[in-house]
Amino acid sequence: MWQAGLGAVALAGGSALASGATAAKQDGTGTAEATPGAHAVHSADAAGSGHSMHMPGFEGQIDHEANGFNPTDMLTDFDWGEESTLDDGTTLREYDIVALNKDIEVLPGTYYPAWTYNGRVPGPTLRCREGDKLRITFTNGSNHPHSMHFHGIHPGNMDGVFDAASGLIAPGESFVYEFDAEPFGVHLYHCHAFPLADHISKGLYGIFIVDPADPWDEVDHEFMMVMAGFDLDFDQENDIYMVNTIPFHYDLGRNPIRIRVGETVRIFLANLLEYDPINSLHLHANFFNYYPTGTSRAPSEFTDTISQMQGQRGMLEFSYKYPGNYMFHAHKTEFAELGWTGVIVVEE
Repeated sequence: MWQAGLGAVALAGGSALASGATAAKQDGTGTAEATPGAHAVHSADAAGSGHSMHMPGFEGQIDHEANGFNPTDMLTDFDWGEESTLDDGTTLREYDIVALNKDIEVLPGTYYPAWTYNGRVPGPTLRCREGDKLRITFTNGSNHPHSMHFHGIHPGNMDGVFDAASGLIAPGESFVYEFDAEPFGVHLYHCHAFPLADHISKGLYGIFIVDPADPWDEVDHEFMMVMAGFDLDFDQENDIYMVNTIPFHYDLGRNPIRIRVGETVRIFLANLLEYDPINSLHLHANFFNYYPTGTSRAPSEFTDTISQMQGQRGMLEFSYKYPGNYMFHAHKTEFAELGWTGVIVVEE
């Protein structure tokens, strides 16, 4: 069993996470090795009462290069695969995905023993067009059986669940998932091995986007965001929350998202949070068009807050009328104060 000892780290809003935190590593033989770390997670208003949500965060820096991914880059890192054309004219897109055990730094000096696709959480953002033929070669480089289950329409023997070949890939083994990309929209892929909660909570998930054959309207920016959390002490209760894996990454004092007045933004949003029944996104000082699952050309509502159960996803489209700094965050105070918050900087 993975283990971690947690004490008290002050977060904005007066919440507590860990002080003198330790996260256990596992070498595959059942032996756990404690790795210490102590971190103050605090509001930027250090002289204040600790009850302001203005610029929450933590002291120190995350080593994104060592992690092998940067949440800022992940916003726009769409993987279209290796493209070729079949004899019948169909576009073939090929991807290589490897499951790996990997310790990732989630707070300065605090490492989480994640299960990853291609060494990152979330896994690569696979992107294609409606009607493309997809060929995904999955290799299990970890020490646990894993699979890939794609949301969408495909044959049962490609579903990554019941089929003996596709449903449970043993360590060191490979399987090729092949199917046509349909329907258009924002979809998911994730491991479907038992116990499912363990495999999702530890990081085996990603977004799978199918563009319509008749393209979506052109926008100035497209961003990918996956809402999730980490259970640092493995008691099946989350201790930190975030989009794209690192808490507070997009805060004003760190890596805010920068756009200009009048530019149109499209966000592909998905909820892969385990152990909590629902997640949400609230956009400050603005409203957005929301397209559930991205499968309709018409928005379902014009709002500033949406909620998603695990596995739900959709598209948000908006632009800002005025310059300024605007928060986006979970409209669940606990989630926001424990990491699920960021800032969009709108410039003239």
